[in-house]
Amino acid sequence: MTIENVKNCCIIDDDPIFIYGTKRLMKEIEFCENFLIFNNGKEAIEGLVNDNKNEGELPCLILLDLNMPVLNGWDFLEAISKIKDKNITKIPIFIITSSIDPRDLEKVKNYAFVHGYLTKPITSEALDGIKNTLDL
Repeated sequence: MTIENVKNCCIIDDDPIFIYGTKRLMKEIEFCENFLIFNNGKEAIEGLVNDNKNEGELPCLILLDLNMPVLNGWDFLEAISKIKDKNITKIPIFIITSSIDPRDLEKVKNYAFVHGYLTKPITSEALDGIKNTLDL
């Protein structure tokens, strides 16, 4: 997969400043141009399932915050793990959070589809790390 294959990225976060900054950085370093934004895990599950059902374009990767209202990142991971559709469950997920709690770092290991754990704010180096992890 080359960088041209990252057609869109899904950001699941309730912080508009983080979303704005991340989108701007990703465009600036030509990581991604198109975004699918959800403000909580419930919106994200519903949106991804609906897009998949209607043959919409699913994101190439998901950046997931842990602390959100309605359905937090942990609940989102639990919900995703119960979805049987491989189109959705094969999307690589990266946790992007302000939490440096060692328990969170341990807990994330329970989810094989989570490819990384990064702390905010996101940097171009962190995005390079995502590229390397996914072999982009």
